[in-house]
Amino acid sequence: MTANATRVLVLNSGSSSVKYQLLDMKDGSRLAVGLVERIGEQTSRLSHTPLATGGDKREREARIADHEEALRAVADELSADGLGLDSPELAAIGHRVVHGGLKFTAPTVIDDAVLTEIERLVPVAPLHNPANITGIRTAQALRPDLPQVAVFDTAFHTTMPEHAARYAIDVETADAHRIRRYGFHGTSHAYVSRRTAELLGKAPEDVNVIVLHLGNGASASAVAGGRCVDTSMGLTPLEGLVMGTRSGDIDPAVVFHLKRVAGMDADEIDELLNKKSGLIGLCGDNDMREIRRRIDEGDRQAALAFEIYIHRLKKYIGAYSAVLGRVDAVAFTAGVGENAAPVREAAVTGLEELGLAVDAELNAVRSDKARLISPEYARVAVAVVPTDEELEIANQTYALVSN
Repeated sequence: MTANATRVLVLNSGSSSVKYQLLDMKDGSRLAVGLVERIGEQTSRLSHTPLATGGDKREREARIADHEEALRAVADELSADGLGLDSPELAAIGHRVVHGGLKFTAPTVIDDAVLTEIERLVPVAPLHNPANITGIRTAQALRPDLPQVAVFDTAFHTTMPEHAARYAIDVETADAHRIRRYGFHGTSHAYVSRRTAELLGKAPEDVNVIVLHLGNGASASAVAGGRCVDTSMGLTPLEGLVMGTRSGDIDPAVVFHLKRVAGMDADEIDELLNKKSGLIGLCGDNDMREIRRRIDEGDRQAALAFEIYIHRLKKYIGAYSAVLGRVDAVAFTAGVGENAAPVREAAVTGLEELGLAVDAELNAVRSDKARLISPEYARVAVAVVPTDEELEIANQTYALVSN
């Protein structure tokens, strides 16, 4: 890697989309951001914003058949701004990979063996890993000489002790089929827990944090001294908190009951729990802003959905307070966590005995900056910390290839 190679392209390849950001690691600045969506459909859309030149957002709609065509279109957009993939300033491409199992505990330079292992994990991440693999292979074809780095959603959670990661089922069956709790949103939990420590003026190893990543997908983690010791998502992202369309925690026997009584097959139950449950299943909306609007208009179904959502949040805050023993901060992040003041207030109301409280005025402030919203007298700090998964991926990628 040459001395002036300080740029990292971050790719997040979904089943029908590619999100991307080009960052300069000299200062962490974003040079370009964009999204290709509806890949493979009749009309796809590419939106690209060249931040380095201060140019306007560009959008175009046309059919983009596959991920290879999508990445070539991204490369063309970057080239138009003088930021092409052939630039000697590009140090590496960092890929978000959802599932790394137990093998990948840190960012990893991708080779054939790594790709084979990611493919072996497809059965436990059938919606995500195949798309991640496609993005990697396409990027390799475009720049075969450039280091490609996988940053895994699960890696941050591999520090969980066995007593937190194991399910209480037959050990041989669990091991044979890789059944255990892996956790997800790891890059967000890593970034937010570290930024929370900085906000408190302490080193990460001196701080215990409960991180609440609340978006359409939602997860909680207990982070002791910079290491995850428990997290709410499990074998898949279905377990844990109430989410936009996912049920979160549920009695496993519900699955057998639906099969016997409702005659539903595995695919139908899977769709129910992952796409038709959570907030959308409870009240028909998965947008917290719309739910709050309905509550203000007296909609009881929306109010009940909100109460169920908050009840689950409080259970995890209480549980992780017990797991950690000492809690220095609770940090809210992601779309709902960063923007929904009523969620933050409701989540800690009644938890004063745990040292939690929010200041109403501080909580009402809208800002894209990390900040404390707890009163000075509170024993436990409550923070709002905007997540930055792309910067975390870029940092991990650049640190690896620089060394």
